[in-house]
Amino acid sequence: MTELHNIERQKVEVRQILFTWSNLISFTRILVAVPIVYLHYTNGQRITWVIAALVFYGIISDYLDGFVARWTNQVSEWGKILDPVADKFCAFILFLYAVYIDLIPLWFFLIEIIRDIVIMGGSLYIQKMRGKVAMAGMSGKVSVNALGLYWLSVFFYPGAEAVHLVLMGNSLALMFFSFFDYLHRFNQIRKGVYFN
Repeated sequence: MTELHNIERQKVEVRQILFTWSNLISFTRILVAVPIVYLHYTNGQRITWVIAALVFYGIISDYLDGFVARWTNQVSEWGKILDPVADKFCAFILFLYAVYIDLIPLWFFLIEIIRDIVIMGGSLYIQKMRGKVAMAGMSGKVSVNALGLYWLSVFFYPGAEAVHLVLMGNSLALMFFSFFDYLHRFNQIRKGVYFN
């Protein structure tokens, strides 16, 4: 297979290590979703300072893990898997709960889940075919941020329905854009393009 060019436009040394600070941060992000749901539900769907702190940690940790990995020169194959798994797990739990308490429509949640399953399937195919996992693309990161902003708006400000509609539309547009961007990246990698 010919290595045409680096799809990320930069070369990053990717290590085969599991125990790094950045991976620990990603792993702890997995652990915050369930307590957020439990505390919100058992407190009569009221926001407490503990819930707000857990949500804040979930947001900050999503940026912090990548920063720490690059700063310590410990970008790893495990981290390339753990970071998006943490994102998907948190999003699944938090959006499922938002559907359950009627903050987000079920159809929106299903679109998000189907998109993620297809992208993860492509990632598994690439990993099997090329022996490593592709790093998340910028369009995916922007899409995750838009989804997060939408979830934050319905969770913290459930009465702001006009804002919810705008953010939902924005999230849908970015989900579709990033899906097609990932499809393009998938096809390039299948053809032999180098990736980190």
